[in-house]
Amino acid sequence: MQCKKCSLLVALLIFSCQLRGEPSPLSNRPDSTAVFEIITLGSTGGIQDGNLSAFLLRTLSEPNYIALDAGTLINGINVALDNNAFKDLPLKIDNRFSPTGNILQHHIKGYLISHGHLDHVAGLLIASPEDNNKAIYGLKSVNQTMSDTYFNWQAWANFTDRGKPPFLNKYQVIDLVPQHPMNLKETKLKVTAFSLSHPLESTAFVIEYQDNLFVYFGDTGPDKVEKQGKLARVWRYLATQMQTKNLRGVAIEVSFDNSQPDNLLFGHLTPNWLLSELDYFYSLVANKQQFKDLTFIISHIKYSLKSGMDPRVKIQQELQQGNTHGFKFILAKQGQLLIL
Repeated sequence: MQCKKCSLLVALLIFSCQLRGEPSPLSNRPDSTAVFEIITLGSTGGIQDGNLSAFLLRTLSEPNYIALDAGTLINGINVALDNNAFKDLPLKIDNRFSPTGNILQHHIKGYLISHGHLDHVAGLLIASPEDNNKAIYGLKSVNQTMSDTYFNWQAWANFTDRGKPPFLNKYQVIDLVPQHPMNLKETKLKVTAFSLSHPLESTAFVIEYQDNLFVYFGDTGPDKVEKQGKLARVWRYLATQMQTKNLRGVAIEVSFDNSQPDNLLFGHLTPNWLLSELDYFYSLVANKQQFKDLTFIISHIKYSLKSGMDPRVKIQQELQQGNTHGFKFILAKQGQLLIL
């Protein structure tokens, strides 16, 4: 009888997670085929300070993360620690630091910054006085925005090696060239950057380990609204790569629900626009079976002060209503651990 009760509780827990659009705590444990670990440090696109766009990514073969944006950093690490998200990390123990300090100092080896909007960089700026030497990677225009707007001795001290002197030289700023792979220092990962359409140039990062891929999209509008074809370029590249490599996961934004008019998207996606983009991506991939093992992590949902339905719930419903191809969608949640 006791075993039956336990089984019922487990089933109810999994069903509850599915209803909320969250991963089952039992369904995402590492197995022999898992390659990447993704931890959500921040899941919203504003206005909730302390929970802004940021992820950590590592290959399970090493204990070193690369940060994918850094809207939230220290608070995100704290929430992730509270949720036991680092349980599989071979943690380096340095008694000079707290657990949060150890992760920041010893396990985060660099930052991939998609664009310079504050909700994607605030955590990096605020943590910089206590951070250690590492690289900041971005497209040339993104790095220029960081130098001009933040690391300028007015908004913030210049902790980098370029821009307005004096240089504190804590961060090495590295320009990424679109569609040219680059190895990420102190990791086994390499990245290929693609420009995205947004009021400020944004970036998609295709991250590679051996024959495995993970893609992180910064803010982006749909091609049919932006008229620049930048997402199509990414989808075509991925479809070609998938002929010989495994695409494990995609983190992509859905900022608004479908009621948001196109002229007020400001370089963002809705469920309908994301599904339209994924329809095109799906049409390009010869082996449709590859989508069965592919996880789409939905991020950057705008926090709302309005009463009524939670935007997360509405966006989850709208994604599933139009999900004719059976894509696997997971809504990012701060402190969440995913193994792909």
